[in-house]
Amino acid sequence: MTRLNIGPAIGLVLLLTAVQAAAQQPRDDALVVTSGEGVVQAPPDRAFVAITAEWRAGSPRDAQRRNADAMSDVQAKLRAAGVPADAIRTVAYDLQQEWDFVNDRRVSRGYVARNTIEVRIDAIERVGDLLEIAVASGAAAVGGVRFDVKDRGRLEREALRLAVADARAKADVAAAAAGRVVARVRRVEEHGVILAPPMTMAAAREALPASDGPPIAGGQLEVRGRVTLTAELK
Repeated sequence: MTRLNIGPAIGLVLLLTAVQAAAQQPRDDALVVTSGEGVVQAPPDRAFVAITAEWRAGSPRDAQRRNADAMSDVQAKLRAAGVPADAIRTVAYDLQQEWDFVNDRRVSRGYVARNTIEVRIDAIERVGDLLEIAVASGAAAVGGVRFDVKDRGRLEREALRLAVADARAKADVAAAAAGRVVARVRRVEEHGVILAPPMTMAAAREALPASDGPPIAGGQLEVRGRVTLTAELK
């Protein structure tokens, strides 16, 4: 068996190094961990709406052709109303055969083609007007209004800043309650930033600027940031 002999001097150096390393590491009771949340509210300045064209026919070819004509009319009217082409995108398309049951037998009653587009509206006060234009142009259904903000990055950064400030304030309070102070922040962990939709339409009483279309209330969007902060006490 091979033995490793460590001289007294080397052993003393290793011992001192271990003691120094242990002294440099704060004890568990010298740390405080707090969570923080930052909330920023802002009125929406952008909206997305879903618009569906639907057509039924006796053959799948006719259903698709008539549906394509209807959706082309809708998109042409929207572009004529000022919606840019890059603000329109297809999000769903399907072709299905429909059936009836006659004398316990399944009988085809034709085909239905559906095409759904999502339209980005940057002039949010025009949401109601553009929905009316879509319906008047042949859309079978409109809805799914989703609000957003253009400068989301700025709001997210502000929410995170507030979240860190909240967590640091809590750390200071916890340290003071223990008769200590925060020496330094050891770690900040981000737990994501979320964009919450308007609380409810009932809570958003104020409609958007007046227009001839139906009033659409945007309310206030909330951007929430959450962090965990670890601080060293002294």
